[in-house]
Amino acid sequence: MEAAAERTVEEVVRAELSKALGGRRGMVEAAVPTLAFTVLFLSTHHLALAVIVSVGFAAVLLAVRLAQRSAPQFVLNSLFGIGLGALFAWRAARGGGDASDQALAYFLPGLLYNTVYSIVMTISIVVRWPLLGFVVGSVTGDPTAWHEDPAIVRLCSRLTWLLVLPCIIRVLVQAPMYLAARNGWWDKDTAVGALGVSKIVMGWPLQIAALGAILWLLTRNRAPEPA
Repeated sequence: MEAAAERTVEEVVRAELSKALGGRRGMVEAAVPTLAFTVLFLSTHHLALAVIVSVGFAAVLLAVRLAQRSAPQFVLNSLFGIGLGALFAWRAARGGGDASDQALAYFLPGLLYNTVYSIVMTISIVVRWPLLGFVVGSVTGDPTAWHEDPAIVRLCSRLTWLLVLPCIIRVLVQAPMYLAARNGWWDKDTAVGALGVSKIVMGWPLQIAALGAILWLLTRNRAPEPA
């Protein structure tokens, strides 16, 4: 109990974020199959090939996890994302869409996810109940006690901004390209190439940059954990 009392909010948030993201290994497991699918599908326009190769990568990573008796959630998350994108692309093909239409459809689930995530996280900050605060509450045993300390609310608001910033940037960059291509204001093939590059560049590289900023902010603060 004494050791727990000496913990700080920064230590709690750092530990919980690391657990949620799976550390370096979890990030790699989430990124590799998705990256393989994106590169193959956009370069070959062959949906079945992209699915087979990316699922093959995921299957290997999953087998290693199961052999080591460790949690496979990050591989499964990647498979879910690939499956959802592939489903949207398949529906576009069934509707008579060409390769460019299928590729645009593939980007839609990620764009919708980032939009909803950005809205929810931003609202939580505006109403002064930043969602990162509940990470602290989940550890202390009282989900709302942290809200009584203005210093902790400010810190959690800043951390939540950093966590959601990659999603906001993706929406601001990718939504105009997607809408321009859908409405015929921009060549679809050019738009698909730009979306593919942005998906890769603004994927885990941007997420890692945000996490680096979070860690930097945590080292500058030593707020005590709420009792």
